[in-house]
Amino acid sequence: MWLAAAAPSLARRLLFLGPPPPPLLLLLLSRSSRRRRRRLHSLGLAAMPEKRPFERLPADVSPINYSLCLKPDLLDFTFEGKLEAAAQVRQATNQIVMNCADIDIITASYVPEGDEEIHATGFNYQNEDEKVTLSFPSTLQPGTGTLKIDFVGELNDKMKGFYRSKYTTPSGEVRYAAVTQFEATDARRAFPCWDEPAIKATFDISLVVPKDRVALSNMNVIDRKPYPDDENVVEVKFARTPVMSTYLVAFVVGEYDFVETRSKDGVCVRVYTPVGKAEQGKFALEVAAKTLPFYKDYFNVPYPLPKIDLIAIADFAAGAMENWGLVTYRETALLIDSKNSCSSSRQWVALVVGHELAHQWFGNLVTMEWWTHLWLNEGFASWIEYLCVDHCFPEYDIWTQFVSADYTRAQELDALDNSHPIEVSVGHPSEVDEIFDAISYSKGASVIRMLHDYIGDTDFKKGMNMYLTKFQQKNAATEDLWECLEGASGKPIAAVMNTWTKQMGFPLIYVEAEQVENDRLLKLSQRKFCASGPYVGEDCPQWMVPITISTSEDPNHAKLKILMDKPEMDVVLKNVKPDQWVKLNLGTVGFYRTQYSSAMLESLLPGIRDLSLPPVDRLGLQNDLFSLARAGIISTVEVLKVMEAFVNEPNYTVWSDLSCNLGILSTLLSHTDFYEEIQEFVKDVFSPIGERLGWDPKPGEGHLDALLRGLVLGKLGKAGHKATLEEARRRFKDHVEGKQILSADLRSPVYLTVLKHGDGTTLDIMIKLHKQADMQEEKNRIERVLGATLSPELIQKVLTFALSEEVRPQDTVSVIGGVAGGSKHGRKAAWKFIKDNWEELYNRYQGGFLISRLIKLSVEGFAVDKMAGEVKAFFESHPAPSAERTIQQCCENILLNAAWLKRDAESIHQYLLQRKASPPTV
Repeated sequence: MWLAAAAPSLARRLLFLGPPPPPLLLLLLSRSSRRRRRRLHSLGLAAMPEKRPFERLPADVSPINYSLCLKPDLLDFTFEGKLEAAAQVRQATNQIVMNCADIDIITASYVPEGDEEIHATGFNYQNEDEKVTLSFPSTLQPGTGTLKIDFVGELNDKMKGFYRSKYTTPSGEVRYAAVTQFEATDARRAFPCWDEPAIKATFDISLVVPKDRVALSNMNVIDRKPYPDDENVVEVKFARTPVMSTYLVAFVVGEYDFVETRSKDGVCVRVYTPVGKAEQGKFALEVAAKTLPFYKDYFNVPYPLPKIDLIAIADFAAGAMENWGLVTYRETALLIDSKNSCSSSRQWVALVVGHELAHQWFGNLVTMEWWTHLWLNEGFASWIEYLCVDHCFPEYDIWTQFVSADYTRAQELDALDNSHPIEVSVGHPSEVDEIFDAISYSKGASVIRMLHDYIGDTDFKKGMNMYLTKFQQKNAATEDLWECLEGASGKPIAAVMNTWTKQMGFPLIYVEAEQVENDRLLKLSQRKFCASGPYVGEDCPQWMVPITISTSEDPNHAKLKILMDKPEMDVVLKNVKPDQWVKLNLGTVGFYRTQYSSAMLESLLPGIRDLSLPPVDRLGLQNDLFSLARAGIISTVEVLKVMEAFVNEPNYTVWSDLSCNLGILSTLLSHTDFYEEIQEFVKDVFSPIGERLGWDPKPGEGHLDALLRGLVLGKLGKAGHKATLEEARRRFKDHVEGKQILSADLRSPVYLTVLKHGDGTTLDIMIKLHKQADMQEEKNRIERVLGATLSPELIQKVLTFALSEEVRPQDTVSVIGGVAGGSKHGRKAAWKFIKDNWEELYNRYQGGFLISRLIKLSVEGFAVDKMAGEVKAFFESHPAPSAERTIQQCCENILLNAAWLKRDAESIHQYLLQRKASPPTV
């Protein structure tokens, strides 16, 4: 499953690095860290609440095959179901326990093979545990038989289980489709089942639907016949599935067009779109048709189904879901319009398609044994999607973007006291949604990238083939993958990787150097990196860290690779001249932060200006320094000085990361009276690249130039850069009047700029454009920037709009999050709005991860200690079980922001004033 990202600028960074602090400073920092930790404890934020008691399903009865027929009513929003499950009774019992939620069982019986039917005499629903116990008057003996259940359910509006999705026909009529979203634990809302990933079976699915609707499921249609009682209805029967988990079952009933092709391996690939929009499925179709053979060759295992459908769903909580053979997507994650889609949307579609199709092997063919190993599914797919996109679109420079989008995002979260290990024990269903987070996805992907680099591609592929072949149609745990990769590579994979998956956090590697004749002696030490400053615990965790070291002699290749398996280590680099720089973590692949001695850092900085450091290493160096400042290990002023060295920077992703970090700093300083000064700094840093790029594409430019232009103009416009603001207003006027339509890549920066510096009329025009927009991408683009408006009255209008019928339920979160991230007043207004409308919002999103995202986007920017207490108190009286960890993390971040502001605000202010008095020459 791909979690739909918030606007990238909202989703990033809080992390930390620099020269070694002297002993006295280290002592003071340690005291400061201890004070911050004491404050966490006093607020009750240092440990997660106790887990709810939970038991997995008993193993005495298990399914072999589900024969399932469903008849949805698209007007009354109900469905009827008939289940006949071939089952194995393993030990004598007089009851069958299954998962069941929001379903009413009408009748149930069990027919032992060759014996008489036994009718269930009682259905005991355990609603809290989402189970039902069927009681029988006589004992069911070991052997096979058929469990028959007739039931009814509701096509809910919660975007989970079997639910209804609203769409508008080309003629303007509002209708509903019936669609599914079962991961993690919602198949039980569509039919009674053994809803655990390790309880696999085959499925024979039939859907009874109006004859003018499209009906789809995991497999191909094998029969379509009139329904006896109603000439307007047909029964559509699908082929039997392979052995699979319940969470991967899917069905869709609605109105769709499609485009199709065959992959070079002969698999039928279709992309289903809203009616009249088949053209918008062509880009995803092309990506999918290239992707299937790529994975087949990489894994050396063929795609196991005869077809794969990719379908755009109007109301969809996640970004996409990897149901075997029927992958569901948000419209914005699948549909591309050649004129109206921007470059970042094309890239997003490519990544999401790559992610979901990787799951067809890794997750669907071989499935995690329990949700504790979710990271194996999501971390792996989040890594290999980049490998796939790099294969399909080498011009995207996608691996550099990985560092900014996933690697640093994971480190931001994992530096908190309230992070969690990659492998986290999961019990009750309410706990599962919580681990669909940046640790499972982005840290998971980052440590697999590090592992792939450590093993090498050849042995990695060999190990993956062993794993998929050995466990196909079965379940596996993390240890099973390590065993296969160890067998393929001969390296101590389990020993290394257990230090990364079983304990939370990651190391800070401190390095200093000494020239000894013609060699460079490096002294390395590792310590856990903490967002609150130097680690002060007694027993510091240790990691086995694959470390690469490069020098200015050959910046793109490792001079030495070592495995750091102890707290301290001396390393000798042979034949390194005194004037050459030395850098750790080539390519920013190792999942650690680096803190250089003052002398080593000084020698690296010219490599930023003259671009002799590779782009991903320039990015990593800057991000490490910013993170160290955030943690109070170095001064933020030192980082601002380094940021000014990026004046010649040409790389989009490096600028993107700089932009994110300056965004975090701007949000922090919005709590001061010198917010305008940091905007002046932003304008100074971004003006030269803005002037070089201009507004219009030049001959020979590509994908990354388009991304960079949008980023830079948006940054300058938001900061109030006069020339940018004037040009944005001119182009916006022409766009609205139809004289010159804005290119898709310029719309976000222009919309953001005119709204930030606009009035009520501007907002009204934007809402009108939203209403007129035919593409969901354009609606989302507008929704994400509405919060930039500054007037309290207009902010209120935007918040009201967020809950209106005009905004799809899954997109309300980004509108409210945009308000919270737009200004200091917006943050306060968004938090009040959430409190005032909590019942409606919670009812809308319930246990899903969208409630966590809403909370995170809305409160994380606060920087006053008392707000942490207020947030904690609110959620104590308004519990959100699936967001408990997120709430803890948000409160911790608020306290970290407050400490950062207290510590560095004055020195930042002085530096900005001094800079104004004597501007630097660039």
